[in-house]
This record gives sequence, C-alpha cells and structure tokens, in this order.
Amino acid sequence: MTTSSAFEQPPGRARRVLCVGAAVMDTLFRVRSLPTGQGKILPYDMLQIAEGMASSAAFAIARLGGDASLWGAVGNDAIGERIIADLSESGIDTSGMLRVAGARSAISTILVDDHGERLIVPFYDAGLHETVKPVTRQDVSSFDAVLVDVRWPKLALRTLLAAREAGKLAILDGDVAGDGVIEMLAPAASHIVFSQPAAERLAGAAELVKVVGILKRKFEHAFISVTAGENGSFWFDDRTGEIIHLAAPKVRAVDTLAAGDIFHGAFALATAEGLPIEETMRFSSMAAALKCQVFGGRIGAPTRAEVRDALQDWNVGRQSWRAGSGGA
Repeated sequence: MTTSSAFEQPPGRARRVLCVGAAVMDTLFRVRSLPTGQGKILPYDMLQIAEGMASSAAFAIARLGGDASLWGAVGNDAIGERIIADLSESGIDTSGMLRVAGARSAISTILVDDHGERLIVPFYDAGLHETVKPVTRQDVSSFDAVLVDVRWPKLALRTLLAAREAGKLAILDGDVAGDGVIEMLAPAASHIVFSQPAAERLAGAAELVKVVGILKRKFEHAFISVTAGENGSFWFDDRTGEIIHLAAPKVRAVDTLAAGDIFHGAFALATAEGLPIEETMRFSSMAAALKCQVFGGRIGAPTRAEVRDALQDWNVGRQSWRAGSGGA
C-alpha cells in the first residue's frame, strides 16, 4: 500500500508543464435530464467558464501545485479576451496564447444532467488554428513536460517533436479526433493517454484489455493507457509486460465534464515529478473522481491536499494480465 506521503509535492521548484490545444468559452446548463427530442428544456443552474481539454488540464496542474502554461488560440474578439482573462486569473501562464484576427473564438453550450452526464454542442471557427508558429527545442527547454490535445494538430505535432528533441516528456491526450490526427501525433509522443471512445475506434475492438494490447503493438515506443470513466483506467506496464486495470474511486457523480482533462493534467504533473507509474495512475484517477463531485467543469479540479487525503481512504481495486494472454 502506497503511503500518502508519496503523493506530496516534491521539494524544490514546481514542475513546469506546457499544455497545447483547446481554449473555449463554455456555457453550462444544469438540467434534471438530457433532452430526447425537440422542445424546450429549463435549466436550474448555469455557469460560464473558459475551459477546453488543454485549458482544463493546465488548471488541474496549477491546482495540484505545478507551474502551468497554455498555448491556445482565440479570436481577436471580446470572447477571446474573456477566455484569456479567465484562464490567467486561474493561475495559468497565458503569455503564449495567440489572438487570431478574422476568426471567432471557440464556444460551446453544454447540458449536464443530475447523473453527471452531459450533452455538448461545440463551435470551432475553421480559421482559428490555421496559423502555426515554428516550435524549437529552445522554446520548450524550460518545461519538464508538454501535454498536447488533438484540437490544434499541427501545433501539437511541432510541440511534441520539439519536446522529444529536447529530451522532455511528450504527452498526448488521445481523444476522439478527425481522421488521421492520432496517427500523425502518436509517433512523436512518449506517453499517450487515450479516452475509451478514441481507443476503441483506433483499435477496432471494444474489450479494453485487448484494446490496450493492440495499441501497445501499434505504438511500441510510447507508454499506453486508456481511461474509461467509472470503469477505471487500463495501461501497459513496460517494466513487467502486463496490462493493468485500476478500478475508479467510488463517488457520486454530479458533473463529469472535464474529468478526463483533469486526469491528463494530473498525469502530466505526476510524470514530470517522477512519480512511479502505478502511483501516477492512482493520483490521476483520484483527481478526476474528485472533480466529478462538483458542478462546473474544470472548477471542480481538486487541490493537492484534497487528492492526498482522499488517497489515504481508497481501497484500490487492481487486476493484471500478461500481455498476449486471454483478452490481451
């Protein structure tokens, strides 16, 4: 059993993580149930907040004691200014954000029901991510890790390649993306954490132990993991050659929005801090689970102390399979 002290922030400077990708102004409506057809639905709570995969991951890193920077793009409009101000006030370094003239900032409308499930209607201007700046190893040399999502693929690829050249951790949030995007980014990543839908789509299979084995054979160079919400997480242990399943902590889910992003942020920070992989997965899983107990997307990201204290009481459920046996 890992002691809670293993999850304390390490001494010295905070680890620096660069997040690259989505920055969106979300309008969240809390409803009793998600709509099943046409008509009018009346929410009983609402919130507007700047988030998105990379943005929410960066917020999680800051909440957990890391030093988070964000490279994303917004339109040269009032919504874009609000996105940057909101994220800056949340403790994220936004000095690398791009303001794109002639493009509209990304927005989304999200319904969250009483079971924590959501319906998302996002809008991304096609011109928002056309501009791609060069990224050199010097640009990423001050960071301990980079974490990219799939919303700005060309910049994500340049950032991953620069990180690998600089000898830094190059982490890919492998979420559902357009055709060929994962295949383009994955070879440049040192670590890939897939969402379940993206992993199943890429592997052409649904049994997650088998999926992890297929993806590991496809991307042999990288650490491979799949997150599956309330069904926990799976990963290939490169040291033992086993596929591991970690059950999710049991919580009452109020809002699952941004839970995967919080997982990715926690994973990137813990990996940058040198936490062993099993402890990293526990740390990330608990951070995501605690977020699910709070309505409001990324604002539910827990502090380091909250994660550490919750880990003390977690009776971890764990299984393993030798790769190539059974479903693997």
